[in-house]
Amino acid sequence: MTLSDDNITEIFCQVDTFCIHFFKALDPHIVGNPAKKKPKLCVSEVITLMILFHHSGYRQPLKDPAFIKAFTGKLYADKGYISAELTNALFCDGIHLVTQIRNNMKNCLMELKDKILLRKRSIIETINDELKNICQIEHSRHRSLANFLSNLLAGLAAYSFFPKKPAIKYEPVQTKQLV
Repeated sequence: MTLSDDNITEIFCQVDTFCIHFFKALDPHIVGNPAKKKPKLCVSEVITLMILFHHSGYRQPLKDPAFIKAFTGKLYADKGYISAELTNALFCDGIHLVTQIRNNMKNCLMELKDKILLRKRSIIETINDELKNICQIEHSRHRSLANFLSNLLAGLAAYSFFPKKPAIKYEPVQTKQLV
């Protein structure tokens, strides 16, 4: 659904009215001096922009060919990402989606290292948490691949300087068994 100029104006007016009443009630409780430099955008404009951004509908970057064009390899995800259509589309683009199997799905063959890494999701989630909260990699909807990659690389560079990092000890054993 696209918003017309009238809808956007109506949203802004409602947000502005809310902000006026909210800050009237908040002002008596503020401690300290107000900021000397006035911001270029008022709070109601920022809130309106956030509402419009979240209304934009850009919610599925994995289905956007421009987003996944530069990626190859394996993508480990939880059960929420399981979809035969998405898995096939990603596989055609060179990305192997690895997830656990739901109860109502057929069993399929999976490499041993993929099974081990799926069991170690807690360590992976710990690393993701550190990247998001300490290295400031935000999980927001990036509008371009360049913004996503610059944010990701900056966070990974910061993470590389951490003195202690969680690790998965995985050493493949060479056997003469048929695989």
